[in-house]
Amino acid sequence: MVGFAAFAGKTGKATLTGPRILAVAIAVVAPLLEIAALVQWAGLPEAWTPQLTVTPQSAVVLTFPAVGAYLIAHRPRLNMAWMMCAGGLAAGLSDFFQSLMLRVAADGHLMLAGYLRHTYIVFWAVCGLTLTALLPLYSPDGRLPSPRWRWALALSAVSLGTEMLRNITRPDPSPIGYRFPEVVPNPLQIRALAPYQEIISETAWAGIYLSLALAALSMALRLRRADPVGRRQIGWPLFAFTGYIVFLVVGTAVPGLVWVAVLWSALIPVAVAFSVMRYRLYGIDTVISRTFVAAGLLVVISAVYFGAGAVASLGVSGYDRVAGLASALFAGAFFQPLRRVLQRAVDQMLYGKVGDPRLLAARLTQAIRRGDPAEALTAVVGVLRDGLAVEGVAVEVADGEPRYVENGRVGDRPREVPLVWHGERVGRLLVGAPGPRRFPAAHNERVLATLTPYAADVAHAVRMAADLQRSRERILTTREEERRRLRRDLHDGLGQSLAGMAMLINIARGRLKEAPDSADALLRELRTGMDAVAGDIRELVYGLRPPALDDLGLARAVRELAEQASPEIEIEVSAEGDLSELPAAVEVAVYRIVQEALTNVRRHARAERARIHLQREREVLRVTVADDGRGLPESRRAGVGLSSMRERAAELGGICVISGGPGEGTRVEVMLPLLPQPAPSQNSVS
Repeated sequence: MVGFAAFAGKTGKATLTGPRILAVAIAVVAPLLEIAALVQWAGLPEAWTPQLTVTPQSAVVLTFPAVGAYLIAHRPRLNMAWMMCAGGLAAGLSDFFQSLMLRVAADGHLMLAGYLRHTYIVFWAVCGLTLTALLPLYSPDGRLPSPRWRWALALSAVSLGTEMLRNITRPDPSPIGYRFPEVVPNPLQIRALAPYQEIISETAWAGIYLSLALAALSMALRLRRADPVGRRQIGWPLFAFTGYIVFLVVGTAVPGLVWVAVLWSALIPVAVAFSVMRYRLYGIDTVISRTFVAAGLLVVISAVYFGAGAVASLGVSGYDRVAGLASALFAGAFFQPLRRVLQRAVDQMLYGKVGDPRLLAARLTQAIRRGDPAEALTAVVGVLRDGLAVEGVAVEVADGEPRYVENGRVGDRPREVPLVWHGERVGRLLVGAPGPRRFPAAHNERVLATLTPYAADVAHAVRMAADLQRSRERILTTREEERRRLRRDLHDGLGQSLAGMAMLINIARGRLKEAPDSADALLRELRTGMDAVAGDIRELVYGLRPPALDDLGLARAVRELAEQASPEIEIEVSAEGDLSELPAAVEVAVYRIVQEALTNVRRHARAERARIHLQREREVLRVTVADDGRGLPESRRAGVGLSSMRERAAELGGICVISGGPGEGTRVEVMLPLLPQPAPSQNSVS
């Protein structure tokens, strides 16, 4: 008692009230009654020893009162805890009076044994009603699912009461075939009921088993209608009661397996305690999920296997091996689709719409469609947090904007899941600690496997949007810088030159009559200045668009670049398709990219041969520049030239891939989309 007081103090209960004292007394007395029963059974003569001295009722005595007292220590008014205590005490009294009855009968006091027999039957009925009907129907919140379930409770009470009254009023059996040396007389027997004993017993036991099934069904319906937290709370007692019913029926059919029902019945109060105290119920989802899937696979695959084997044996009679192989292959074809169907069914049962990976994927798809990439990334972390039932989820995007989005709090040590898009790592997913609505690792993996590709797609879209924005900013910056350069060149260069030339013309006109020789010198100087201005204008025009493109076309302009590149390098230029009517922006981009690539070949490649290939397809222009030089170093940083080639391709919506390991040469591959040319305006002047 002192020890329990100390325990109660640790759990926040400072004193032992009357209900707690009563619960402790039951928890102590019930096991003592069972021990006394076992001692009496051990001392019986062999002829008076029953076939089974350890039954599920024995395990009930040892576990239910103890767990009930523990629950009462925390919640004194919990009716389920009192049911466990009462049921366990009734089981102990039933076993004690049964062993005492046999002890008295073995000593020759048969009439007293008959009265004791009534006592143990009454306590057996009380134990059965309390633990197999009341407890499951009132689990886990101490209330019936609805008033309609009173009929199930009434069915259990009537069935157990009928079997109890049948045993109390049964006529004395015949000594022939009686299991004990002498018949224990029944003081309350009703001989008129002798012809109806068998049908009454069968009807009563049918009602008992039906009430057991209904009790389990009530918990299954609670599970289906509850929220995710409620489902996890009901999972443990449902699993325990269902297993007990299954093994009880199996033990009745196969007596050698009754010990499984004994062990299983001892787990029921522990499961109920987990449910009532609302612990996190670690692993119950995984246990139920795997049990359901394994049992379904076993039943269906076995049926398919034996059915296919039977059909095959009829069709190929005399070829047993062929029939066995055919049935095995046929059953194997059902395995994976059936496993997925069963897994989806149990996910729907346990987690509802919140935890179903397919529904989460559909929800995520709708969220992605409704917003831009940044909003979609926020939706991704929200759906993932709900689907995984964790305290927080974050997505970190490499070179994205936003770079980091978090929902909840991932903590200091989150789980990291890489986000890979077509072989390229675009970011990482950070998963926080499990929340109150905790899912098992197996379910988390299914959710992650389903939703991570969506997260990777959104992360890639965020990166692309950020790249597009940066590209626009670079284009605007480059355009403004080019305008500034043109303004400076025109104002400071051409403007000043033209102003000086105008002054020379005025001076020459003034000296033309008085000093013709001096005027002629001024005109020659003016001519030289005009040549310089023409050169400056050509440079400005060349900076805007290489004139070779207009004079020679793209193919010949590229050949001219190759001829001017380096006399030491043999460069081959080839072209396929019509390159005459390409968009102007594409021509300039190709020319500049080839020019930069040849510059790199001349300066860095140390190559002897190079090849340039232009290929026009229907909507794409492909450009390849390859050399046989030393290739790219293992540790390299993209310089200005390589970056400019990629940027020129990206500005037109194309791609530029630069490859080549050490000693393998360098290969520049460019693919540019050919956008349709804008139609000329109807208002244009010809």
